[in-house]
Amino acid sequence: MRRVAALALPALVVLAAEPLYVLVDTAVVGHLGRTQLAGLAIGGSVMSFAVWLGTVLAYGTTGRAARRFGAGQRTEAVEEGVQASWLALAGGVTILLVLEAAAGPLTRALAGGAGDVASNAEGWLRIAALGAPGLMLGTAGNGWMRGVQDTRRPLYYVLAANALSAALCPLLVYPAGLGLTGSAVANVTAQTVVGLLFVRALASERVPLRPHLAVIGRQLALGRDLLLRGAAFQACFLSASAVAARFGDAALAAHQIAIQLFFFTALALDALAIAAQSLVGAALGGERVAEARHLARRITLAGLVAGVAFAVLVAAALLAVRPWFGADPEVYAQARHAWWFFVAMMPAAGVVFALDGVFLGAGDVGYLRNLTLVSALGGFLPGIWLAYLFGAGLRGVWAALTLFIALRLAGLLWRLAGDRWAVAGAVR
Repeated sequence: MRRVAALALPALVVLAAEPLYVLVDTAVVGHLGRTQLAGLAIGGSVMSFAVWLGTVLAYGTTGRAARRFGAGQRTEAVEEGVQASWLALAGGVTILLVLEAAAGPLTRALAGGAGDVASNAEGWLRIAALGAPGLMLGTAGNGWMRGVQDTRRPLYYVLAANALSAALCPLLVYPAGLGLTGSAVANVTAQTVVGLLFVRALASERVPLRPHLAVIGRQLALGRDLLLRGAAFQACFLSASAVAARFGDAALAAHQIAIQLFFFTALALDALAIAAQSLVGAALGGERVAEARHLARRITLAGLVAGVAFAVLVAAALLAVRPWFGADPEVYAQARHAWWFFVAMMPAAGVVFALDGVFLGAGDVGYLRNLTLVSALGGFLPGIWLAYLFGAGLRGVWAALTLFIALRLAGLLWRLAGDRWAVAGAVR
């Protein structure tokens, strides 16, 4: 468990750095005015798609690199990072070109037509898109370095880049007089710096840097399964918001507050999943199947403990977050309908997120994809639309989310009890 903590704690800081920077950016831009803040919100929501793609790449790279590392093949593990970085660079340049071409139509569609908000969003997005290659290189770098159990350098890189950007943002926005453009420039600076730092880390490993299309192809196949899994999550949460909106503004506002807190707990628990990916992947790569099973059990227990702890905190938070709901008693009343489902699901969610990390480390991505699709199509999505059909309100929406977690928990525990996930060897 000390090994788990040594990997999870730095990973947690790295995971939290980006949301914290976004808060700083939002606070700075918020003083410019309502239209500038709305423009940042729209542009940032588009860029979050690139962040999601980068996260998918990082998770796939960690498992592959961890297996090589566990087999005593550190050079080959780093070479997985080289190929992931080429893939990241290609993806980042593609995102850049697409966003430059489509920034206007995209922002106008999201803003509901032309106007000051759409204009601000378009200007911000065209500059921020320049950071896409650096962003993708940074996520690929995080992936391979976690695989070789080096979480300290990524911590320093991400903190340094975000600290630089957090210092630049208010200076560029106000004294330099760039306004919202200054926010975009600060954003690009952070992403470019972190990308260059990870490229420098690759170069310092003294491994060949040329691309290998066969390895990149295998990484793309793994990424495809992760993208399908991620798309199922996106469909679920977007549909949940759509159904909540049909129960009125108060229900939607309460749902938004509760779901953002749910995402925050998922972020914290993802640090444990990252440690699981690295350690389980290394154990299986070294053909230490018994160790991988032992790690899986211990990490499952750690996930349960973390989930119970979050359940207690979330239950206590209902009163503490009362000011978040403003003066509207109806929003607070609606939130109470969701809150106890949120509390009840937390222990199971802790185990689910931990086991996600175990199976990602084992490279059992096809099973994770299928389980997520079955749980979404057979549980969550029918559940929320039935809640709408029968007028179950926010209780129904969060009951469906609880069912989604429960179905995934059952499927993951069933898989853990079997042998098919624990495939030994440097390559699954």
